[in-house]
Amino acid sequence: MNSELLESRRLTSFRRRLFRWFASQQRDLPWRQNRDPYRIWVSEVMLQQTTVATVIPRFERFLTQFPTLSALANADEQEVLRSWEGLGYYRRARDLHRSAKLLVEQGGMLPDDPDVWRELPGVGRYILGAVLSQAFDRPMPIVEANTLRVLSRLFARRDDPTSTPMRKWLWEAAEALVPRKNAGTFNQAMMELGALVCMPSSPRCDECPVAADCGSFQAGLQNEIPAKAPRTVAEQVREVAVVVRDGSKALLVQRPATGRWARMWEFPHTTLEKKETLEHAARRLLTETLGIKATLGPEIMTIRHAVTRFRITMVCLDAQFRSGKIGDEHYLDARWLEPAEWASYPVSTPQRQLADELAKQSRQLRLF
Repeated sequence: MNSELLESRRLTSFRRRLFRWFASQQRDLPWRQNRDPYRIWVSEVMLQQTTVATVIPRFERFLTQFPTLSALANADEQEVLRSWEGLGYYRRARDLHRSAKLLVEQGGMLPDDPDVWRELPGVGRYILGAVLSQAFDRPMPIVEANTLRVLSRLFARRDDPTSTPMRKWLWEAAEALVPRKNAGTFNQAMMELGALVCMPSSPRCDECPVAADCGSFQAGLQNEIPAKAPRTVAEQVREVAVVVRDGSKALLVQRPATGRWARMWEFPHTTLEKKETLEHAARRLLTETLGIKATLGPEIMTIRHAVTRFRITMVCLDAQFRSGKIGDEHYLDARWLEPAEWASYPVSTPQRQLADELAKQSRQLRLF
């Protein structure tokens, strides 16, 4: 580690310049309005693997619906998942909800106690440091995508940031830099520096308040550090969704309690097996998974989206229910619903796109 930067007087100067820059350049974000631990906690959970631009409107909607810890704890999980729609990684919402219930059972407070937070579902080292430093000014470090980049460049570390030794070093470096006071402001400033100045490509080193301390900048390595992760080849996946209609209603089913989109709802869909046709996969879904008979109709739309390394093409087909009783071996529940009822059920982003298309008046006139 760069012992010169960690020397007391230089480190004090580094922090002072960073604080001064943050005071004048920080974005006006809704979770920075105060140090309410509940608001900070919700925002940090939402911001994991999700952009600020995506989070802002959903954060405000979520806080309107669940303004307090007790409101979240007393809510039904389906309500929480519906409010989380569009953020993805729905396990975060379930863990947040479960944690709220546990905290209410323990007295209804968000405590200034690391031991309590460590026992909560979904709370790892990052959430622990982010909440306790910002809400309670505990001198605890954080490492996330932005600070990882800042630290790697600051100390000119060429190591793969995903490797175990480098992850260990990053946390040690973050802990060495965080001050005893104003720790939350320091952590926010480091994240903001990574978001606005020390960006992944073409970093704005001429605008950086701590460029004089940056080993990568001094050596001209800012575009080479941190080391780039090997490019992963996207896996192409084909899916089919079937909108099964019966009169003015369509079938929605609730997904299993585990796995992707657990306990959320959908128009039944499945992944095509190797060399399988759309029609064969749709009929397999209807007969083997749902246990019903239906007449397949034309394509409604095709939706393309990505989940981690998968690039998914989902073809949505129309179908008219004929007979049968929906089995319960795969799905938790099944309901025949009018288009006006779909909005209250939590679904994935591609499924919401399909529901919105079906809810259009022009589409309803053709189908229903």
